[in-house]
Amino acid sequence: MVERGDHSAPGKGTPEEPSRREVLARKARGLPEGAGVYLFKDETGQVIYVGKASTLRSRVGSYFVASADLGPRKQPMIELIHDVEFIEADGEWEALLVEARLIKDIRPRFNVMLKDGKSYPYLAITTRETFPGLYITRNPQDPAFKRARIFGPFSSSGALREAVQVMQRIFRFRTCHLDIVEQAPENRFFRPCLLHAIELCSAPCADRIDSKAYGEDIDRLLRFLGSQRTQVLKELREAMTAASQSQDYERAASLRDQVQAIERLDERGQGGADEWQPEVTVFATDPTAGLKSLQRTLGEEHPIRCMEAIDIAHLGGDETVGSKVCFIDGRPFKDGYRRYQIKSVKNDDYAAIQEVVRRRYREAGQGHELYPDVILIDGGLGQLNAAMEAFTDMSEQPPLVISLAKKEELIWVQDHLEPIRLGRANPGLKLCQAIRDEAHRFAQHYHHILRRKKLLGD
Repeated sequence: MVERGDHSAPGKGTPEEPSRREVLARKARGLPEGAGVYLFKDETGQVIYVGKASTLRSRVGSYFVASADLGPRKQPMIELIHDVEFIEADGEWEALLVEARLIKDIRPRFNVMLKDGKSYPYLAITTRETFPGLYITRNPQDPAFKRARIFGPFSSSGALREAVQVMQRIFRFRTCHLDIVEQAPENRFFRPCLLHAIELCSAPCADRIDSKAYGEDIDRLLRFLGSQRTQVLKELREAMTAASQSQDYERAASLRDQVQAIERLDERGQGGADEWQPEVTVFATDPTAGLKSLQRTLGEEHPIRCMEAIDIAHLGGDETVGSKVCFIDGRPFKDGYRRYQIKSVKNDDYAAIQEVVRRRYREAGQGHELYPDVILIDGGLGQLNAAMEAFTDMSEQPPLVISLAKKEELIWVQDHLEPIRLGRANPGLKLCQAIRDEAHRFAQHYHHILRRKKLLGD
């Protein structure tokens, strides 16, 4: 603890004793290397700033190096800091939640970023619904969130989205805006989206879980957000045992997975979102940055999570095939890959694209499953128009269809007259290129298989 009552010039010390900044820097070097929240206090013990860090030691220490320049808003704060306290977290995702709660409760004077009236992200859980959803919003007063449970504000939308993905792996809540009626006849024909396939949603849209079990998961999520983690774990284990004893083995397995997911959160710095599907290659160096960039480029209000790309391959019209690849959160999802042997035409790329579109999205067009957030067609404006013509036959329309032309690498967007030209280093363009190239590779691979079979008579 820093000594009180030092009335010398700010940050100065006598030759015999270190300055306040040196004392704080020494204390910072003793902080844990893991994630957590730090609280700066003035000489009266009042908290004047709350921050989060993925590495407490490095982040707090950066405030007290001689060359630190924190800008006009934070620089005066340095001269008022007399002590540092910290709270360890199980990752930056938890540090984000703790930071938001503390700022809301304490309202420190230097956390003006959350008090200045700007639009910051909130979590909204629509508890009034039979199957509540969790959403990130910058307008918690929206009538759509009337009587919803609101958490926040949060200082970082990017970190908040990562935290939501961590919690979704545990509690498998929905983030879609479907109007779900329990046991509605059409539910049994509805195909859940890919978030169900990768175990991020329990799929109430298709009656894969009833409202009672789903509500229990949401209740645990709410208490988890309120830092009742130990109690949530205890109840999950008890519910798992009860489900097993009543021979509801599917529910018992789901609860077991939730327990294991929470327990894995203790493995700080090991695993995390990058290892949810380790057996496939990550084609973009920073998928998260690519998705954020692409969202801004396309002017999308909601985050882009699921993208699918379509390509056609043939040799002079011989053995024409189509491919569809799927990326979730910027990473390839191999279970969502499909290949098509074109039956309607031979040497017509436009008609081949239309055949793939109709075959792949027939169920979504009939409202029996969800479209991906973005559909990417390999090609230019002609290929995009061909795909859009196929979609006109469907009663349900896709959210967004784009195409990416080779060489010039222009992005064409449905209903836009001019293409989007991005710099070659743009992360959104690089992500689109990676997905487009993977669709091309997958199509060519299938084309070569068929040609070899034809040549060798296999």
